Amino acid sequence: MAYFEAETGQPLQPGMTVLVEAEIQYHPVYGLSLSIVGIDPSYTLGDIARKRQQTIAQLQKDGLIDAQKLMPLPTLIRRIAVISSPSAAGYEDFRHQLENSPYHFHTTLFGATMQGDSAAPSIIAALEEILQSEGRSYSTSDPTAKRSYSASGHYDAVVIIRGGGATTDLSCFDDYTLCAVCAQYELPILTGIGHTRDVSVLDLVANEALKTPTAVAEWLIHRLDEQAERIRTLTLRLARTAERQLLIRRHRIELLEQRLAACNPERIYRMGYSLLTKNGKPVRSVADLQPGDSVTTHLADGSVNSRIVSLL
Repeated sequence: MAYFEAETGQPLQPGMTVLVEAEIQYHPVYGLSLSIVGIDPSYTLGDIARKRQQTIAQLQKDGLIDAQKLMPLPTLIRRIAVISSPSAAGYEDFRHQLENSPYHFHTTLFGATMQGDSAAPSIIAALEEILQSEGRSYSTSDPTAKRSYSASGHYDAVVIIRGGGATTDLSCFDDYTLCAVCAQYELPILTGIGHTRDVSVLDLVANEALKTPTAVAEWLIHRLDEQAERIRTLTLRLARTAERQLLIRRHRIELLEQRLAACNPERIYRMGYSLLTKNGKPVRSVADLQPGDSVTTHLADGSVNSRIVSLL
């Protein structure tokens, strides 16, 4: 049994499929006896792989394998519902990473069992609780049923995380019902199940799959880093555009000022010209005057009143 546990990462449990080598013996007094002398861990691992492929094939047949990935992610992911074991070190790593970032994340833990036969029902119950906390109902009696939801809510995404584990520990994340529920879930689902070599079916279904809880936190922080940089870039671009618009406006104003200055009567007077008015109106022609008319000549430094004696 020690060899089996070393190869599979966990002891024998109810529900496992195993291949054993046994010896049958007969005793005149005690009768027949069956002694297990060996166990093949590769058979158990192979059975897990077979069930995994069956789940993938069924999800593909139901058109669910890529459903989560077609859901657009919110621009800012800050309000996060976390499904994890409350005592898991991975959950603490996840929180610590977010708390030490320059951004304010709001996380709410929805506790669940993260390995064993009870893991899949426990995670599904946590998913239902998340929607119920937003005043919505969700039934998993038929995981393939089409569903529709409103876009608003308390959370931007759901994160499913756990610490590392053996391959057999991850078999609960290959459960068809769990994967079908997650595929059709209203909110984007991110996974950080804590394994570096194996990919669970839930990882294949998730909107975004990361290796560890810490990697999920780093991904969330990096996403906000990108948005912050985008805002900085847009701010600089707006400032440059506004400055360029102001320079153009200032140049136009300067041109108008030059034109106004060129048309200023005082400038004309300084050049030696004068303005002749009769009754306050400009005199534009000799025909506008008669002998005896009173006129005013406007010069740069004053005005002169005159009387017309004769017209030439």
